[in-house]
Amino acid sequence: MTKKKTLKIESPILPADLPIQPKPDLAVQDFVEMGIIQDCVFDDRDVDRVTFEKIIFKNVTFAGTSWTRMELTDTIFEKCDFSNAEWTDAVIHRTEFRDCKMIGMQLTGATIRNVLIDNALADYASLRVSNTKQFILQDSSLSRADFCFAKLQKTELSRCNIDKAQFSGTPLSGIDLSDCEFNGLSVNIEDLKGCIISREQAYVFAALFGLVVNE
Repeated sequence: MTKKKTLKIESPILPADLPIQPKPDLAVQDFVEMGIIQDCVFDDRDVDRVTFEKIIFKNVTFAGTSWTRMELTDTIFEKCDFSNAEWTDAVIHRTEFRDCKMIGMQLTGATIRNVLIDNALADYASLRVSNTKQFILQDSSLSRADFCFAKLQKTELSRCNIDKAQFSGTPLSGIDLSDCEFNGLSVNIEDLKGCIISREQAYVFAALFGLVVNE
């Protein structure tokens, strides 16, 4: 197998001496910057247009939050819980999600630039109609995730479980799935043109479209 090319992305730009700060009150504060926020729970509902810039979140729970049009820049999330959070139409730039729980997280309509998702549990997550560029998802579980009608530019999926993920309406030209794990995908045959797969995965796609391989 040809060695998989590694995508280069910009990392978050953060000072070395960020202060620890308390959890902000999003009812009165819509711009939060320059700090470390840790060991707390956000339970704010129906938040619109909040911005986080140069923030590190550690062991923070966002489960069940419903935020729209938020902006993240130069931000890191470490061991955070986003289960069933709805962050629709978010704009996310130079941000990392590391060792996070993202089951059922909704990033529908998100604009994603220079973002890393590493070692995430993100089954049933949604990136439907998202627009991505310089985006890496690696060593993560994305079983039954929804990428339908997304625009994936310079996007890398490496060593991920994408079993039963949905890619209908999403062109996969240039997307390398060769080291990902799946037994089936929801995808239109016309969107597979230019997709990079392994020899073993070719048999999965043959079965998916009802082809019989005569060995």
